[in-house]
Formats: sequence, C-alpha cells, structure tokens
Amino acid sequence: MSGEAPRPVIIIFGAAVRADGGPSLTLRRRVMAAAAFGATLSDPLFIPTGGQGRHGPPESEVMRRLLQDLGVAGSAIREENTARDTLQSARACAAMLRGHQGSVYAASSGYHLPRCRMLLRLFGLPAQAVPPPETSHGLMERWYWRAREGAALPYDAVLAGAERVFRR
Repeated sequence: MSGEAPRPVIIIFGAAVRADGGPSLTLRRRVMAAAAFGATLSDPLFIPTGGQGRHGPPESEVMRRLLQDLGVAGSAIREENTARDTLQSARACAAMLRGHQGSVYAASSGYHLPRCRMLLRLFGLPAQAVPPPETSHGLMERWYWRAREGAALPYDAVLAGAERVFRR
C-alpha cells in the first residue's frame, strides 16, 4: 500500500447540447468551473455526466472534449453517458464510485448545486460543491430556475430516499 490519499473526484452535471452539437453556454460554464477547481487539486478524476439529449452527441462526450481542450488529460476523465437527468446522474455516479474513499465534488450551476449535492449524499457520496460559475441570467430567468429547482429538489429527494430504503 502506497499510503497516498485517494484521488479526488469532480462530478460535472450536464446541461443542454446545442443543435449543432456544441455546448450550451451553461454546459461550457460548468465545465470551465470544474476544470478551474480541478487545477487546485492533486490528480483529480473528472466524471462528466449526461446521456443523449435532444441534439448532438451525449452531454458527457461534449464535456469530455471541452475538458481536453482545457488541458485535462484523457486519462483523468471517466464519462457517465447513460443518465438523462440529475437523479439518474447521481445514481450512476454513486454506482461508479462505490467504495471510493476520497473527496467528491459536484460541479454545476449555482441554482442546481443544492440538488446535486443532496442526491449524491443520499446515494452515499459525501459531496462538496465546486464554486459555481458566474451566470448571465437576468432576474426573471434566475427566479425561474430557482422555482424549478424548488420543485425538483423535494421530488428527487423522495425518489432517492425511497430507493435507499428499499435497496437495503
């Protein structure tokens, strides 16, 4: 045994891919925030999440390319490309990381981070938050996203909690 600390993991939650296959601004900002935070860690593993959406390649693939464009080695990236939503992403990442003893960080937009962290924790990963990217959303749009998350958080909490209870 080498005595080294376990590798930190940064889970990047997906967002829309544009019709041309490129990243949406939200997706790009999430990846940039994750990469900037990862640069402060020793040998992090990045897990971009997100399966096939309405347009282009899977979200995880678009994020992998962005990470590599930002200088992250391919060997430091492990895609989770099956999930279609936040709950599925958290579940799949928890399965991928079963037994992981190192730090786990969630990277997403500020309005989305509370739900991401809660779900990862319900699935057994004591996740911390990556500092969220800046947003260019106007006041009304910010309130829309907060209201959407306000409804989604308890809904996903009940589903994840039920899974946890019945899985035992």
